[in-house]
Amino acid sequence: METTFIMIKPDGVQRGLIGDIISRFEKKGFYLKAMKLITVERSFAEKHYADLSSKPFFGGLVEYIVSGPVVAMVWEGKGVVATGRLMIGATKPSESVPGSIRGDYAVEVGRNVIHGSDSVGSAQKEIALWFPEGLSEWRSEMHPWIYEA
Repeated sequence: METTFIMIKPDGVQRGLIGDIISRFEKKGFYLKAMKLITVERSFAEKHYADLSSKPFFGGLVEYIVSGPVVAMVWEGKGVVATGRLMIGATKPSESVPGSIRGDYAVEVGRNVIHGSDSVGSAQKEIALWFPEGLSEWRSEMHPWIYEA
């Protein structure tokens, strides 16, 4: 089992998409291990996006993330990082297939609803940053109906 970091961005929160997004991950068979609604401080946003600090869009990205509350989550499951990225869709909504979160809900890159870790390593860093208090340890009684072993 691996874990991934998923964040519903301010536009997703404002548009009332929290429940639908959580439902998609639950229906897939992933376990919610941590979640919080938070308004992000600028310094924290800059830490989260530190790898993009040299990009010309960095300032706008930080402004966007601090513009309203986000829902930060950790999900667990087999292949959750790669599968989560498929469920989210391409960064550019115009390249996201219908059925993906961005394919269904996003129009512009600057308002693409959701963030998901792009690798296991990124997930570990993001989870440590966003959830220093740790994760909830539990397993659904449905586990044997979702996973073979």
